[in-house]
Amino acid sequence: MTEKEYLYFLIHVIGMGPVSIYKLHEYFKSFREIWMADEKELLKTGILTKARIQALCTARSREAEWKQEYDGLLNRNIRFIPFFEKEYPRRLLPYGDKPAALFVKGRLPQDEKPAVALVGSRNCTEYGRDMSRWFASSLAKEGVQVISGLAMGVDRAAHEGAMEYGDTFAVLGCGINICYPRENYRLFSDMEVQGGILTEFPLGTRPAPMNFPRRNRIISGLADAVIIIEAREKSGSLITADLALEQGKEVFAIPGRISDPLSAGCNRLLQSGAAPCLTPGDIFEYLGIKYDKKLIVHKNSEKRLAKNENLVYSCLDSRPRHLEEIMKASRLSVTEAMEGLVSLELMGLIQGTGNQYYCRKL
Repeated sequence: MTEKEYLYFLIHVIGMGPVSIYKLHEYFKSFREIWMADEKELLKTGILTKARIQALCTARSREAEWKQEYDGLLNRNIRFIPFFEKEYPRRLLPYGDKPAALFVKGRLPQDEKPAVALVGSRNCTEYGRDMSRWFASSLAKEGVQVISGLAMGVDRAAHEGAMEYGDTFAVLGCGINICYPRENYRLFSDMEVQGGILTEFPLGTRPAPMNFPRRNRIISGLADAVIIIEAREKSGSLITADLALEQGKEVFAIPGRISDPLSAGCNRLLQSGAAPCLTPGDIFEYLGIKYDKKLIVHKNSEKRLAKNENLVYSCLDSRPRHLEEIMKASRLSVTEAMEGLVSLELMGLIQGTGNQYYCRKL
């Protein structure tokens, strides 16, 4: 068997993380030797606890099962890429805790192309969803690879926005054969063709909470910069921001209202020195990408609006506003305001967010 296969066995051992694997490889000089070493030899290294040595010795009974699984990967369109192969992402190589190997469906981000990670709240507002989709589509249109975590909310909007013009890549906190959350299955499938899905976790690994901080270091590691879009004061997105800073990556945050709990994390990042991000142009300038700085006019904004439509439209922005607030600001009756809203929605200029709330479309 090959060194690649023995590494495949090792990453299945409970408690055997990448740092332990690298240290053991430095000592034994071979993954085969690690797999074959007896308890006495392993204890002598001083690298593993007795419990982990026992876990490794016990795991050897499953060698035939894992060999069969390994041999069937390509039939399932899954590639297993260890850190020592050429295809392994160069952006991850400098880090001591980089994954020992990656499971991949589709493609990996190209090393020579710029990449940006967009992360944020799973329970984002319509504003957060719009910002994520706008930034992702704008970046992808200029050839920037968009990376996120396939979660609901900001992550999903980022993947969807990027796929309008280019590629997007999802890093999972579970096995490559599990779509989490299930609601994103169509997106999960589409990304095998238009981008890629990757994880360091073996097949069948469930999406346990402890997996996601580990997942986040890969998201930030694959990116040249990280954008945080809507995050609470205590949020997994802030873990990604911290990891990005430790990795020497630039962290951007999109400002939000100080009264909004979902913007507390972003605003705190800005207060702590993160770069404010107001338009995709801020990212292009950081990446050194030339772009057209002219104001992008909404495709429908040149249409001549009727008086009442214009009054209603002028009352709206990216923050959803209730019908009563619109009526009060425009001084229109409920019938006039509703007629204006319906007309604007049919033109694609605004959208309803539920419960008689409306906002402009970006």
